[in-house]
Amino acid sequence: MELLAVEAAGRGMSVRAAEEPGLAGPAYWYGGPVAGARLADRLGLALLEPADGWLAELPEEFTGRQVRAGTVADAWAIDRPTFVKPPRDKSFPADVYADGSRLSSALDPATPVLLSDVVTFAAEYRLFLLDGRIATASRYAVFGRLDPRPLGADREDRATAAEITDFVERLAAAAGHTLPSAVVVDVGQLLDQYRPGHRWAAVEANMAWFSHAYAADPARVLDVVLRAAGPREHVRPRDLAFERR
Repeated sequence: MELLAVEAAGRGMSVRAAEEPGLAGPAYWYGGPVAGARLADRLGLALLEPADGWLAELPEEFTGRQVRAGTVADAWAIDRPTFVKPPRDKSFPADVYADGSRLSSALDPATPVLLSDVVTFAAEYRLFLLDGRIATASRYAVFGRLDPRPLGADREDRATAAEITDFVERLAAAAGHTLPSAVVVDVGQLLDQYRPGHRWAAVEANMAWFSHAYAADPARVLDVVLRAAGPREHVRPRDLAFERR
């Protein structure tokens, strides 16, 4: 967040904390969804985000695994290891649950969740997309361990960047209309025990205004954030359906 604040200040923008008194619009937002929703009307913000069930509605060609949308009540009923996560807010830890009894009984049973097959990602990358194209990107994990690195940093990585770009182009052609014009999509190298090597798959989609930049270019990250969480009067018609309500 500090790097984005420095970049914004360099553009002549005033950077202020949400708790500061006297905040007024027009404004842009980078921060949590609860505070963002609380301030949206006062600041005239339109917070763009992908639909909760976006990943579950993608063809398996892009997910590489079975994913379904459900509720916490559905998650309580699972009887085999399943990866369970909240699609937008961090209401409980995203993790592999051996069965439904491992999920907290204190959760609201109506809370939306995504349930997916358990798979192994050799490496995961965060992509900041603007109009269906990669504005900037960063690796963020290797075999589940945090390991940020700019995408395309060396010759081998440039080959990876080319593969990711090809995957994103195919994804955008098939499902670009199901995402806001400014969004974050995480993708990963999915290991398949039945095939040599790896294939690319979508990990999830997130709000750009609530996504860690890792080692991505702060200037290009800010470009995406400004589109994803700015004055309501600047929202493009195609993005109206993605405004957080």
